[in-house]
Amino acid sequence: MSRLKRVFSRAKYAAIGAAAGGFLGGLASRNAASTGAGVGALVGAIVGEKRVDVSAVVDDVKEKKPSRSGDD
Repeated sequence: MSRLKRVFSRAKYAAIGAAAGGFLGGLASRNAASTGAGVGALVGAIVGEKRVDVSAVVDDVKEKKPSRSGDD
């Protein structure tokens, strides 16, 4: 499940990055739009990969955290 979650996260952020990079590059020229989309997709894929890794660590820490309900 973790591998599938990582794949979808990477794809989602790559698509968002490509759209944002293409938009910003398109403000300058057509060539800059395609370059911006490529760079944005690369950055988005990296962010998507790291985001899943960080969320897994945070979930592990939350599970190990003792409760403060006072029932001890």
